[in-house]
Amino acid sequence: MRPGAPALVDRRHRRTPRHLAVVTDGQPTSASVDLYWLPLGAGDNTHCVRTNGRIFEWVSAHLERRERCDLYHAALEVCLGSEAFVIEMAPVWSLDDPDRGVVCEGPVGLGWLGRSRMFRYEVHCWRNGVIPDVDEAVDSPQRLSTDPGRAQRLLALLPSFPNATWGRDDLGAGEMWNSNSLVSWLLASSGHDMNTLEPPAHGRAPGWAAGLVVASRVVSTPGP
Repeated sequence: MRPGAPALVDRRHRRTPRHLAVVTDGQPTSASVDLYWLPLGAGDNTHCVRTNGRIFEWVSAHLERRERCDLYHAALEVCLGSEAFVIEMAPVWSLDDPDRGVVCEGPVGLGWLGRSRMFRYEVHCWRNGVIPDVDEAVDSPQRLSTDPGRAQRLLALLPSFPNATWGRDDLGAGEMWNSNSLVSWLLASSGHDMNTLEPPAHGRAPGWAAGLVVASRVVSTPGP
């Protein structure tokens, strides 16, 4: 980590699901890592996320003097042997399934707001889980790897994810931290080729670059 940068990991609100510990200790012979691009606000019946996203993109495009883009949210599905895991960031209150594989939580907007569950996100490593509204995914899935060691390394990294404040740049990465940061950080830190990965045509994934920047600060990553 660069000198003077904030601590990457808040140990509070952090846990390691039992199934995650088991699969990262074995020696699987098959694996896959698939990337999904979901339109921002997919499945949001209130249209709140989609509307706020459009306002955010309109303002960003105006300030940066460029055309507006479609906004995307990334998610992963990792298969290791006979086990499949969905990895995604979501609001704490969005799912009630006790087996959704919560790895960590973090605040949304401002650190002190995280005292309320209404302003906390959680990272899922959901065994045999589903990606909500996966039918709306664009140019997906994208198969990124079939290397068991790389998939195992990605899962092993989850408990070390920097659970910084969502929507802010507390880590000094030059961009806000969010769900796309989770996916890009995991992929880059586990040794995946990031040079050709980008959202669908005319799309943008805010937070993606932040994950790459923070991942680049780590000299080494844990192996399987």
